Amino acid sequence: MKTIWFDGAQWIAILRIGLGLWWLESWRHKDKKDWFAGGGIRWAAGVADGHRWAFVHQGFDVVVKPRPRLMAYLVAYAELALGLGLILGFLTPIALLAGLALNLIYLVLMIHDWGEQGQNLMMALISGVAFFAMSWQAWSLDSLMGLFT
Repeated sequence: MKTIWFDGAQWIAILRIGLGLWWLESWRHKDKKDWFAGGGIRWAAGVADGHRWAFVHQGFDVVVKPRPRLMAYLVAYAELALGLGLILGFLTPIALLAGLALNLIYLVLMIHDWGEQGQNLMMALISGVAFFAMSWQAWSLDSLMGLFT
């Protein structure tokens, strides 16, 4: 159905691209020197240490703490890959699900501070809507290459 200016698939593609820009901004605004030197992981360790749910602290100790440098690079470049993938519409369903997972991890880690959760909640919502609305059908490399049809 044609709406004002665009059809439904194109409006959903705009939502997907906006989400990609949000992930790209998450990557861009990081102080890379401090982040890769462990600043972000040290901050997250402090949050995990004081977390009210034991599985968060335990999971952090098992997965992140033994490999802080790797995790710093993984988080930063995951945000970059999500941003570019969603903007270009490349491997879009995978990017949407991975972004949803990353937002849920951020949400659980920061559950004690609901004032800061609006961004994670909205990004998770957009990921779900864009996934189920198949936002890769318009303005995407996936569509051009015939992927996920």
